[in-house]
Amino acid sequence: MRAAWQALGAELVPPAGAAGLVSWLQETLRAERHGLVPWLAVALGVGVAGYFSLRFEPPFWLGMAMIGGAGLLVWQVRRRVPALVAASAVLALAVGFNAAQWRTMLVAAPVLERQISAVMVEGRVARADPVAGGFRVTVADPVVARLAAAETPVLVRIRVRGDREPPDVGSLIRVRASLLPPPGPSAPGAFDFQRQAWFARLGAVGFAMGQVLVLEPREPGVGKRFIAALRQGVLRRVTAVLDGDTGAVAAALLMGQRGGISETALTAMRDAGLAHLLAISGLHMGLVAGLLFFVVRGSLALAAPVALHWPIKKWAALMALVGIFGYLLLAGAPVPTRRAFVMTGLVLVAVMLDRTAISLRLVAWAAAVVLLMRPESIVGASFQMSFAAVLALVAFYERAGPKMAAWYGSAGPLRRLALYAVGVSFTTLVAGLATMPFAIQQFNRVAVFGMVANLAAVPLTGMWVMPWAVLALILMPFGLEALALVPMGWGVDGILAVAKTVAAWPGAAISVRAMPLAGLIAVVFGGLWLCLMRRSWRWGGLAAVLIGLLTVGQTRAPDIWVNSDGKLIGLSDGNGGLLLSSGRAAAFTRGIWLRRAGIDEWATFPKSGASEDGRLACDGVGCIFRVKGQTVALVRDAAAFWDDCRVADIIISRAPVPRDCTRPHTRITPWDLRDGGAHVLWLEPGTARVANVNEARGRRPWVP
Repeated sequence: MRAAWQALGAELVPPAGAAGLVSWLQETLRAERHGLVPWLAVALGVGVAGYFSLRFEPPFWLGMAMIGGAGLLVWQVRRRVPALVAASAVLALAVGFNAAQWRTMLVAAPVLERQISAVMVEGRVARADPVAGGFRVTVADPVVARLAAAETPVLVRIRVRGDREPPDVGSLIRVRASLLPPPGPSAPGAFDFQRQAWFARLGAVGFAMGQVLVLEPREPGVGKRFIAALRQGVLRRVTAVLDGDTGAVAAALLMGQRGGISETALTAMRDAGLAHLLAISGLHMGLVAGLLFFVVRGSLALAAPVALHWPIKKWAALMALVGIFGYLLLAGAPVPTRRAFVMTGLVLVAVMLDRTAISLRLVAWAAAVVLLMRPESIVGASFQMSFAAVLALVAFYERAGPKMAAWYGSAGPLRRLALYAVGVSFTTLVAGLATMPFAIQQFNRVAVFGMVANLAAVPLTGMWVMPWAVLALILMPFGLEALALVPMGWGVDGILAVAKTVAAWPGAAISVRAMPLAGLIAVVFGGLWLCLMRRSWRWGGLAAVLIGLLTVGQTRAPDIWVNSDGKLIGLSDGNGGLLLSSGRAAAFTRGIWLRRAGIDEWATFPKSGASEDGRLACDGVGCIFRVKGQTVALVRDAAAFWDDCRVADIIISRAPVPRDCTRPHTRITPWDLRDGGAHVLWLEPGTARVANVNEARGRRPWVP
């Protein structure tokens, strides 16, 4: 034991003196050399994240200057290994920052500045997606009446209600619609749809005020339009054979199309910890690649002359690579699928080159490729959760894999089955623990029984559903897809049954408040240190993770929530619930507020009279809320100002507040909501702390 502690001290504590320190650094870098390339990818990500964390748009020359300075630094220290490693990290950081700047500039496109009602929109269909109660059509290069060409967005997305079939991708349509700019976050720190729309070049959203008129049939498409038309065709084939949630989930597994899944089924999948099955990621890509690889190799092995004289293993890897590239295009290339394709493709290339297939370096290269192509993905849940899961799994199986493989090789059939179940359990546990902090941060939700659900659903997906899915795609050109889709549907029904059963268990999913930023940084850095380092000091990363997780739920939920138009107001009832001004308005915003507050219970304001505890009283012109020694006036009509301005400490109004209304120390007016977006308030004795979404985001290109 004493020898072990002495060895650990020699690893962690550098000797005294400059020469000893340099020698210790060189020895440490030599021991950790396998993890240095992944750390460069981390530095690249830090540069990208640094750009998106700014509250102002930096001058374009800044990124180029950073690269130039870091490159010069690398050249100056090229002969000193420790300094070269540090300088290379600085260069990677500068490259990430600059890549994000370039991407922001290249996707710049007009964004609608104001709502336009009852306007005629005409253009080609770029995408048509089924959603609950209708479909959603994206129009490319539209012509919008009453809008100049220079002000017209590149893409417009319109929601159409009804049970009619969506128009074909590539067809020319005309529809009367109400358009508005992409909406901002529902609360400071919440999901930023405006940022996502900016990078998708989506300049307006809206809803149809009539039926969609097809002016010209579909044109023969090329590029993205051809792929979108192919996706639409596959969706129609699937839903023609499988209806309801079965067909919608089958479409999600085949091509990542989740719009048709009912809210009930989607909630059950999330609460059971099975939502990852609906996003085409490493599991699906690996299954497709494996099926193609073994089918091709097995078929070629039947011909002895070919098997003995040609590298059929490499041929099979090449065919699998071609197959997963087609699967990537069919899925629409979202971030998880793109990451999975890069990683699986590198594995197959490694097989063709007789190199080690899976490693932490492979994960790092995949992350670097995704970040350079789509830097904005770093702020999304897909990138964070998919790479967290893959990094943790690769690190775990690099250490535990050889021992588990030895157990499996010497085991009989029953023991192999038991080891498979253990492997699925550990895979689910490791991936679940790795993604849990990001699930808390992004969705404020934790699936408690996810391992149990995955133990049943993952083998069913891999052994039954996905093989039939691949066969269905192969049979589609011949019109025989029903032969495979029907048995695939049986498996999908089994997955849904597992999800609904587990989600119905008491406490299956719990709501929690997000970590503060410092806690999240501790978790991320600690997890990276634990996975990427080789020496004993890697266990220090586990301590950082635990410290970060201790901050879960430590953030204080706002006492008052106000959406961007003031039509929905939420009040903390002091008992773990939320009182809402409306039970129907802004349902999406309501859901976000509840999740971010870490609560499930809500009720609506009394239409007239007082609430049960007497703290909230409403009439026809507004409400009065008394909490923490302060009086909050919620004004609907200007007639309320006569009384409210004399008694209120805080006024939140949808009507302009008179200038002589000076008693309130805090006022939120229609102009504040217009300029700042959604607001939240934390009440303190005699005052209030106010935050709004635009103040938190700063002046960025996607912030109006």
